[in-house]
Amino acid sequence: MSYRVAVRALCEFTAKQGDLDLRFTPSPTALEGIAGHATVTARRGDGYEREVTLEGTYRNLYVRGRADGYDPTKNQLEEIKTYRGDLARQPDNHRHLHWAQAKVYGWLLCQMRSLQSLDIALVYFDVVSQKETLLIETCSAEDLQAFFETQCQRFIVWAEQELVHRAERDQALRLLTFPYGEFRSGQRQLAEAVYKAACTGTHLMAQAPTGIGKTLATLFPQLKAAPGQQLDKLFFLTAKTSGRQLALDALASLKASSPLRVLELIARDKACEHPDKACHGESCPLARGFYDRLPAARAEAIRRPFLDQSTLREVAVAHQVCPYYLSQEMARWADLVVGDYNYYFDLSALLYSLTLVNQWRIGLLVDEAHNLLERARAMYSAELDIRSFKGLRKILPAALKRPVERVLRCWGDVHRLQTLSYQVQPELPHKLLGALQQAVSAITEHLAENPTGLDPALQSVYFDAMHFCRLAELFGDHSLFDCTLLPTRSEARVSVLCLRNVLPAPFLKPRLLEARSCVLFSATLSPQRFYADTLGLPLNHVWLDVDSPFQSEQLQVRLARHISTRYHDRYASLQPIVDLLVEQFRERPGNYLAFFSSFDYLQQVTNLLAAQHPQLPFWEQTRSMHEEARHAFLARFTDESCGIGFAVLGGAFSEGIDLPGRRLIGAFVATLGLPQVNPVNEQMKARMDQLFGAGYDYTYLYPGLQKVVQAAGRVIRTTEDVGVVHLIDDRFARQDIRRLLPVWWASAE
Repeated sequence: MSYRVAVRALCEFTAKQGDLDLRFTPSPTALEGIAGHATVTARRGDGYEREVTLEGTYRNLYVRGRADGYDPTKNQLEEIKTYRGDLARQPDNHRHLHWAQAKVYGWLLCQMRSLQSLDIALVYFDVVSQKETLLIETCSAEDLQAFFETQCQRFIVWAEQELVHRAERDQALRLLTFPYGEFRSGQRQLAEAVYKAACTGTHLMAQAPTGIGKTLATLFPQLKAAPGQQLDKLFFLTAKTSGRQLALDALASLKASSPLRVLELIARDKACEHPDKACHGESCPLARGFYDRLPAARAEAIRRPFLDQSTLREVAVAHQVCPYYLSQEMARWADLVVGDYNYYFDLSALLYSLTLVNQWRIGLLVDEAHNLLERARAMYSAELDIRSFKGLRKILPAALKRPVERVLRCWGDVHRLQTLSYQVQPELPHKLLGALQQAVSAITEHLAENPTGLDPALQSVYFDAMHFCRLAELFGDHSLFDCTLLPTRSEARVSVLCLRNVLPAPFLKPRLLEARSCVLFSATLSPQRFYADTLGLPLNHVWLDVDSPFQSEQLQVRLARHISTRYHDRYASLQPIVDLLVEQFRERPGNYLAFFSSFDYLQQVTNLLAAQHPQLPFWEQTRSMHEEARHAFLARFTDESCGIGFAVLGGAFSEGIDLPGRRLIGAFVATLGLPQVNPVNEQMKARMDQLFGAGYDYTYLYPGLQKVVQAAGRVIRTTEDVGVVHLIDDRFARQDIRRLLPVWWASAE
């Protein structure tokens, strides 16, 4: 059995050395890199070969890759690297890695074409000046072969170890048994559908009730299918920290999976040991000599098959390497990675990039997939506030004053003729984008010359501008370009520009299709068409609506037809809502959750409740609630307590919390959850209407009712639970609304 490795992965393993150093320059965008490669190769003469596929073997190691270009007339192989800034400031270890890649490609070319010698060229292309810098070295085939074999020898022991691990892992997964003997009701149905999707290479969208054990019902069959499907990796992606922990707990219950390497990825700010230091060897001790200490840390890490946050930190601290970048390295060697959506779906996502580079066969599990729509919209949106740029004037170095002032002048041209406070612009501001690009280049050069770092305000503007420019390159019907004028006391106009993603499907679809199979699952994925359209599911995806294990008798759903929660009816609704809360609490004392559309609405109700019924215990969610306060809020729900917890629909307490039995016996939902009618949402509605002919439903109705169902789903968590849900608004009685509610709910007339 041979071990397959890409040239880039081989060299990153064997040829990286010295410090971790993020000071040189930010990489050009993907489109800039592609354009740069195209510019360089277009300058070459006839007969120049582009994207040359190369492969070779060393013992049981199979090495493959694509060289950027080869000129047969010059007998010159080229490795093209795009960059920004001052090339002279490139760290030596970056250059060392580039030469290693080029020389490995060089030997593979010599071997395949029987060449005796070869010119190896590193071509550095500045995406700003469009200039090339060539570094050329003439190498004999014999020397290139020796270099290639040296890299392979450094990797071969690891590769053989990986082959043994893969065989042991696959054998363990074939023998894997369900940890609890029998499946819960509905759990087997989901597990069988996931296994079938994994084995047939299809994409599955599964709606499954809360409480059946969806996490284990998706992980277990995917792991069972992995050996037969020759999967390299499985990614379990979540929207929240609680989802990550559920996945880790489920994996811990799979006792037979001990050879399985599990990795938890966490955000950089939560992993950083020295948040006050910059990521380079002159500042951070964990960056100094990082790549020299990495091999020992990596070797120990693979002996710890369950690399959750604390275990990985323990290994990193023991070897004095950065925990965050150790986790990034271990993503290459883990079998199952648990992390946030952004690690696969973001514009510069680590896991997606590694999948492409290494040509992995992956399985994808997307937990609570109803959250992916808004999360993805945020990933593919960018915002610039003119106040941030104006605020730089007092701190700007002399070299940056001119490019920033040009940005401000071009910015003024964008909103000069605007009369409305919010307006979608008909086209992108190309002059402003050019000015932003020039400003980014100037700041990049300044950073290269002043490696101690940037002022935090300048750094924030810098990253915002780069992100805005990257998304401008990808702009299309899926997004809006809008300008919001902010109120000000002076005559000077203050505006915010936004590239606002409306439809993330074009960005998500290629990432979903890259997976051998993908399962998106949630308790609320209805209507199917809405989520398939907005998330980019392929047309041949499979839909599953898992039978509920709950009986309609378990949940009384009462419709408060006499109350309207529309904005203009809010004041009139306060007394009827308080009366309903008190009546239900007296009928059956216990713990309840009451959800409202805003904090203001919530506080109007609690103020009236406190004034009229001071003996009734209640507690409230507050704005910007810290984690400790959230825990205290949930701690009030005990088997012995009684009271009403007030919360905002769509907030921290309307999904992802588990209060079974007596801890929660009912809920009140005083809203349809519809997003606010405002100019932004109206423009999104118009674009959705243009794309799908269902603007109101896609912008307001479906997202709103999804929040309602999630909130009501807090009440019934087990087959023994019994409770009540009050849907407070006359519109809940409409047939078009009731059709969107779970079929097992029994609505009281």
